Amino acid sequence: MRKRGRGLRIEVVDHVAGAADARGIAVIIDVFRAFTVAPHAFGAGAARVLPAGAVEEALDLKARFPDAVLVGERHARRLPGFDAGNSPTEILALGVAGRTLIHTTHAGTQGLVHATAAGEVLTGALVNVSAIARYVRARAPQVVTLVRMGHEARARCAEDDFCADSLLALLQGGRAPTPDAARAHLRDAPAARKFFDPACDWAPVDDFGHCTEVDRFDFVLRLRRPGDGPCELERIDVGKGA
Repeated sequence: MRKRGRGLRIEVVDHVAGAADARGIAVIIDVFRAFTVAPHAFGAGAARVLPAGAVEEALDLKARFPDAVLVGERHARRLPGFDAGNSPTEILALGVAGRTLIHTTHAGTQGLVHATAAGEVLTGALVNVSAIARYVRARAPQVVTLVRMGHEARARCAEDDFCADSLLALLQGGRAPTPDAARAHLRDAPAARKFFDPACDWAPVDDFGHCTEVDRFDFVLRLRRPGDGPCELERIDVGKGA
């Protein structure tokens, strides 16, 4: 899907294939829960977040950085031997101030590592949606690509669609949704059911509140690909007036 906003061409694409084809500034969207986890980690004082595509890569990074917090999931469940699942509630309970996080997920981190043709790559979620829009406008690219990673990077999902629509509205001069509006819209989304099911102890109910806390943070997370080290997310403060 192609849109225009204030002279900016906006492409909206999906899944790993969309990430691989993304151009300009790519925003890799994963609301439940990868790119809610990463901002919360920085908000809680984490020193570094190292995204990994494969589980084996995450384990190799853990061997290189043995004091790092190993965070990850497949099929939404914590990986065996990992310190936390893909849960903001769990990482906040661990205490990550001053620590490095190694983070691998079924959808979000896959989009990051595959978006190699984009000029810049940002994480995307509701917790910093307005900061993302302000950053993109300030950079004034010709193209921005919104990549909806969806459920397990294979099917569209309500939460990533909602975030992409919110970013699209902001880039075209509109406003972000309120947290109440986001929660009302997403409360009955298929992917939200796990948060309210006591049997899903790997998806704390508080995660839903964290994921729908619109504009909790005034920074963006941009992917760095240093030639002599692992991929890393860097925090860039945007501020409300930027």
